[in-house]
Amino acid sequence: MQRILIVDDDPTICLMLKSFLSRKGYDSDTVFSAGEAVKALDAKKYSLILSDYRLPDFDGLELLGRIKKIDARIPVIIMTSYADIRTAVQAIKIGAFEYVAKPLNPEEILVTIKAALKRYQAASEKDSEKKELQFVDGNSVQAQHMHRYIELVAPTDMSVIIEGESGTGKEIAARKIHVKSKRSSKTFVAVDCGALSTELSGSELFGHMKGAFTGAIANKEGQFEVANGGTLFLDEIGNLSYEVQVKLLRAIQERKVRRVGGTADIDVDVRIIVATNEDLVKAVERGDFREDLYHRLNEFKIGIPSLKERQDDISLFADFFLKQSNIELSKEVQNLAPKVLKIFKDYSWPGNLREMKNVIRRAVLLAQDPVITEDCLPFEIIQEANNPVASTSDLKVKREIQEKDQIIQTLEQTKGNKAKAARLLNIDRKTLYNKLKQYNIKA
Repeated sequence: MQRILIVDDDPTICLMLKSFLSRKGYDSDTVFSAGEAVKALDAKKYSLILSDYRLPDFDGLELLGRIKKIDARIPVIIMTSYADIRTAVQAIKIGAFEYVAKPLNPEEILVTIKAALKRYQAASEKDSEKKELQFVDGNSVQAQHMHRYIELVAPTDMSVIIEGESGTGKEIAARKIHVKSKRSSKTFVAVDCGALSTELSGSELFGHMKGAFTGAIANKEGQFEVANGGTLFLDEIGNLSYEVQVKLLRAIQERKVRRVGGTADIDVDVRIIVATNEDLVKAVERGDFREDLYHRLNEFKIGIPSLKERQDDISLFADFFLKQSNIELSKEVQNLAPKVLKIFKDYSWPGNLREMKNVIRRAVLLAQDPVITEDCLPFEIIQEANNPVASTSDLKVKREIQEKDQIIQTLEQTKGNKAKAARLLNIDRKTLYNKLKQYNIKA
């Protein structure tokens, strides 16, 4: 059932719209403030929001931003008696479906509502197709061991550390824990700590008050508040500064956060899952990570095996990404040629599942026939298949040699620009510096 939420502080407008929509066969609810709208969205599912621009607590654009965080698919129509081009452009840029001026023309608004609902239905159907492909458990011994741990820890409220190489699917494992938990109906929020600067990480996690620093032009919720009642996933946790680690420990222990520049504590109920591709025990020994925070987070630990360690799952994941790519690219490629599958099983996959997904998406795009053949694969995969890294059967050593060569080639390509190299390698700068030190690469 498609349900519409009307947000306006004028009861007359709310009643008029609700009556009009009812005559046209639509169910609707009315609220009189942005705060009430957020609560309503938490309690029910809506297919469309009709919101006034001027609301008593905060404006329609801020509400629009919050709605997009809750569910980016929900179309939002902004209504206003104070129409101006700049606000309209800003609303569309943030993600509004349409920006309409009051007084409303009933037939015109009905056309807009029908178009918005049609978009929501199409987005929902596409998401349903993708959800069927969302998780692949795998058949290997390593996969079964990992998923047994996920099944055990998911129903609890324990904090979890997920360890694994870059691209192994740590966020997918975290989402699976959330989906199988008692918090599954609440929000799952993922934060990439590797992408946060020291200056902004506190604001992103805990929020800030207007005027707290240059550029803080309005109050901002932190991700702890956004995830309240649900799960907060902190990827690359080792990248947080010492100062933010202290605040994070307090937030976890006391279940309270304080916005940057604020004086009041805010109660939060959040389950914490963190991920890292480095050894946090060694980070503690080096003094880069607080020992008390590590022990607070380490209530349960799950290791994600690399793709190369999951030989029995390679064909399963290849088929999974093939189906996913067909949906995304509107193609109908049926399978991989036997030679391609053999190449996949021989390849070291330094980028793990993320690399395989990209390789198969590219191959599906290039494929002219129903079968993916060798000429659809990137040169470096063919090169390794024809010239395997010699003289060692140790998979770890082989991977490290491959990884070192890839880093050197990328640094040459970027003329020593480490920030650009890290982006191309799909890792954060701290990880790149650690790799440079590990492999004794001078750059």
